[in-house]
Amino acid sequence: MNKTEKLGKESIGKLMLSLSVPAITGQIVNMLYNIVDRIYIGHIPEIGGTALAGVGLTLPVIIIISAFSSLIGMGGAPHAAIRLGENKKDQAESILGNCFSLLLLISVILTAFFLHFGEKLLWLFGASEKTINYGLDYLNIYVIGTVFVQLTLGLNPFITTQGYAKTGMLTVIIGAVTNIILAPIFIFVFNMGVKGAAVATVISQGVSAIWVITFLSRNKPVLKLRKKFMRLKGSVIAPVLLLGVSPFIMSSTEGLLLIAFNSSLQKYGGDIAVGAMTILSGLMQLLMLPLRGLTQGAQPIISYNYGAKNNDRVKKAFKVLLLSSIGYALLFWTVLMSFPRLFVSIFNNEDMELINYTVWALRIYFSASFVLSVQNSCQQTFVAVGQAKISVFLALLRKIILLIPLIYILPAFFENKIFAVFLAEPVSDTIAATVTATIFAYRFKKILKENKVQTQKIS
Repeated sequence: MNKTEKLGKESIGKLMLSLSVPAITGQIVNMLYNIVDRIYIGHIPEIGGTALAGVGLTLPVIIIISAFSSLIGMGGAPHAAIRLGENKKDQAESILGNCFSLLLLISVILTAFFLHFGEKLLWLFGASEKTINYGLDYLNIYVIGTVFVQLTLGLNPFITTQGYAKTGMLTVIIGAVTNIILAPIFIFVFNMGVKGAAVATVISQGVSAIWVITFLSRNKPVLKLRKKFMRLKGSVIAPVLLLGVSPFIMSSTEGLLLIAFNSSLQKYGGDIAVGAMTILSGLMQLLMLPLRGLTQGAQPIISYNYGAKNNDRVKKAFKVLLLSSIGYALLFWTVLMSFPRLFVSIFNNEDMELINYTVWALRIYFSASFVLSVQNSCQQTFVAVGQAKISVFLALLRKIILLIPLIYILPAFFENKIFAVFLAEPVSDTIAATVTATIFAYRFKKILKENKVQTQKIS
């Protein structure tokens, strides 16, 4: 059996292990990729705390850039996997080729936009006279590498969805290791500070992009980049964008959340509150990225077998995904709540005021974070079976409908305004997980029943 055929025949448990472990490893390494600059910057002598807050202001832009790659990659890969399950290889490769061209187009637009409006956006995100220069130094260099981010993150799902989980993991590891090595050299040896961190990141992303394109251009994978499929077609792109809206919202709204958090925290607590949020957002990645790794491992199995009308394998794959996600989230939450100072000190171990402030905020912000395992598993399973409308609503629910309004509403009901801002996170997490689980319990059975009816019609 080739990698794709195994998705429909091999043991679910064995498949989940073989696909999820590399995906989780890749996500953990990707987390290091994303936070390593903040760790190094936070340890720059004398200016570490201020520089960290400045770079934290760029996170919404970085997240939004990555979100567009999710729009295309996470919208296209499940469709391609479903087509492979239906034994329609040409249609699957047409999706890949169109996604490649669209990623290039988006890169040009995003680069021009953020180079022009970057400074205005940083002021909007909560910059101060002390932090604005550090934010601009990092952002103006990082944005130049937008095309590398788009191609790496947008095309890598097409590798993992074919069952090449280890190759997808290597995409992330190659870039992350390169960044981990280069960042301290540019920051400390070449004395480039924040600019050095950005340069190291761009170079690392370029290396990863070359790796992905090279693999998809070879003969090994079932799906390959072919020039004849790269001309954009509305009939191919429209379903991709429709399904990709959900992961796009989940990713891009992290940027909007940081804007909401940083603007409110700057108002009520100043630079130290914004610095604490920068650390908390990094720790949130420690929770969320492995959860996303689990869903990446499950997605090819769910999508392929849904396309092949094998409902039993779809249900079993979801069950394994849900239980493993809950197990990890509970373990992480327990360790984090038991040793918060240890985690905070990863980012800064010199500024005691910042450390103490962040430890206090952490206990509020992460108090109900383990429920995100349920919300993430259910919502991403809807994506895997091509249910665009439901997945979009659930993606909007937690952040847009609940969390962002609560960030501004709750301070009106508490004397301690900063406490109220951080409290918005656990309140929205709990409500969103409850609603998502309820909808999933009802809707998923109906989706599989409709899929079974289609099978009977075909036979």
